[in-house]
Amino acid sequence: MVSLKLQKRLAASVLKCGQKKIWLDPNEINEISLANSRRNISRLHRDGLIIKKPVVVHSRARVAIRNEAKRKGRHTGIGKRKGTANARLPVKVLWMRRIRVLRRLLKKMRDAKKIDKHIYHTLYMLCKGNQFKNKRVLLEVIHDKKREMAEEKALAEQAVARKSRAKTRLARKAAKEATKSSSTETSD
Repeated sequence: MVSLKLQKRLAASVLKCGQKKIWLDPNEINEISLANSRRNISRLHRDGLIIKKPVVVHSRARVAIRNEAKRKGRHTGIGKRKGTANARLPVKVLWMRRIRVLRRLLKKMRDAKKIDKHIYHTLYMLCKGNQFKNKRVLLEVIHDKKREMAEEKALAEQAVARKSRAKTRLARKAAKEATKSSSTETSD
């Protein structure tokens, strides 16, 4: 039996693969053993005496099936967990998600002129202070603030109207007094 160690090494180099991927034709051992240069090896490869074996299949089908199941929540029980809850989904990431949602909502409402800059600022600072656990709670507070502002505005308008009415009443009364006093003076 002739040693084909050299030929295998040269073939691996020529075909750019590992030596275990090289197949040498067992029926043509004598001819292959005569090849002692890269050019001879490449000629034998063209003739089909030396072949590069195909890549072994490493299927990911089972992995895909398992990942699909994991998306549904399978295989994620306590026994399958290695890291702490904070390592698996950090509290900071949850905070960032929430605060971005809240700030986006505030900005959108301010740009749409639904809230003024003062309400925006107070609510922004409350968001930063962890007052709202989600968007729904923040929206409720916004609606409450808007209702309060509308009530205050209505009350202010009523007060102004009341003051103006009182002023006109006083003016009328004073005019009446003046006419009465002038009429009494003329009669005297």
